[in-house]
Amino acid sequence: MTETPLESPSPTTPDPAIPEPPGPEEQARFHERYSRRILTYTLISGLAAAVVAAAMQAFRWSAGLAVGTALAWLNYRWLDQALGGLVTAAQAQEGAAKAVVPVSMYAKFMGRYLLIGLTLYVIVVFFRVPILACLVGLLAL
Repeated sequence: MTETPLESPSPTTPDPAIPEPPGPEEQARFHERYSRRILTYTLISGLAAAVVAAAMQAFRWSAGLAVGTALAWLNYRWLDQALGGLVTAAQAQEGAAKAVVPVSMYAKFMGRYLLIGLTLYVIVVFFRVPILACLVGLLAL
């Protein structure tokens, strides 16, 4: 009884079961649509919660939810922009011994937290909005 060797597919013949990876343009379009959906759903869910709180006569909670939602939206937007810039800078410097990261990237990363902290401090201390409402609004993302 002799065994016949299995035919191995040639390296030039693509396997129909494995799809081709998407190109850079298609990946960029997908990321843009995905980010837009996240930003839209964040605003819709957070502001809907603020409207419900206002309908229940909890106006300070409503304000906290609205502010928290706006901060979550801005936080995601800045994070997305900073990471996009970082990826672009890394791709442009491919093959370099040491990649140079623009200072504005660091400012966007740290500025997000500074803005959120200062805004929450002012809202809670001066306007007497419950901190829990602001934090729940931040979780709208």
